[in-house]
Amino acid sequence: MARRPVAWVVSLVLFAEALGVAALNWFLAVVVDRQNMSLAGLDPDMMSTSSKIGGVVFGLYFALCGLVALLVALRDRAPAGLGRVLLISAAVVHALLGAVTWGLVGWTAFLYMVVVFGLVVLLLMTYDGRPEQPADAAPGVPPGAAPGGGGAGGGAGGDGSPVTPPAPTTS
Repeated sequence: MARRPVAWVVSLVLFAEALGVAALNWFLAVVVDRQNMSLAGLDPDMMSTSSKIGGVVFGLYFALCGLVALLVALRDRAPAGLGRVLLISAAVVHALLGAVTWGLVGWTAFLYMVVVFGLVVLLLMTYDGRPEQPADAAPGVPPGAAPGGGGAGGGAGGDGSPVTPPAPTTS
């Protein structure tokens, strides 16, 4: 199954994106600081500082999502708990940013966001949490069930038909 390579690619993409987002916000903060620009009377120093803080926060967020994907790739197990929530939120963030970038940045940025969104969703779907069946198990038989379906409490008669209990009698 080709799910480990997907997890490796997602982790690399998210780590690269973490660095890119942090570097872009830091660069924008430096530009605002050097130009002494203001937006609607806001303090340029506050804008510069908040851009740096935002870059660090979102960079750490994407790095944490990349770490979850890396752990999925190393362990070859589905993400659970907070890790799954982080990957789902990363997919939602990329879908929303994709919708915004179409109009503001262009179709290439939209395409990048959609590809990352697709990779994260593919990672979540390939590790969907279903337990693996042994190779000798019959298809359609849940793990742990007897292959014939019979036996006490098996829920099926000798011919495979369901067993119905006798109707209650009134006296």
